[in-house]
Amino acid sequence: MSELLPHPNPEVDAFEQALLCSLGQAKRGEASRVSTLEDTAARKQGRPVGSAKASPKVKTAIRFDPDVLDALKATGKGWQTRVNDVMREWLLKSPSA
Repeated sequence: MSELLPHPNPEVDAFEQALLCSLGQAKRGEASRVSTLEDTAARKQGRPVGSAKASPKVKTAIRFDPDVLDALKATGKGWQTRVNDVMREWLLKSPSA
């Protein structure tokens, strides 16, 4: 695959450079695949087999105090998964659960 080369016009942004690079690859036949109408029609809808969990998570609503929710969200992406992990750990340690 070819590397992005500096464009002579400094006003051309990264997207335009990537687009030009992609067009060049297509012209050279590199890393390009054109889907035909038959290919598209033959594709099954939905997720590929085996890509979904056997026991997917269940969507629910839970109420937090605003300061607690803000603190959880402040930990960044994946905060809901971390809350789930902490709750699972608590369930395993709790004698009444």
